[in-house]
Amino acid sequence: MRMLILFVAIVYIVGIGVVLSPTVQSKWSGASASDFTTSVVQALPNAATWPARVFHG
Repeated sequence: MRMLILFVAIVYIVGIGVVLSPTVQSKWSGASASDFTTSVVQALPNAATWPARVFHG
């Protein structure tokens, strides 16, 4: 059971990283640190709900 919970948690965290990767790529070298942080924080709620979009899509 622990392995299943660990697997689900890892998949969830990797999914958040996949959803945030376009934002990070676009802001990594061309923006200031505050602009980068602001864009990642704004994209985080959308990234955290990726399982709902996958199941509804």
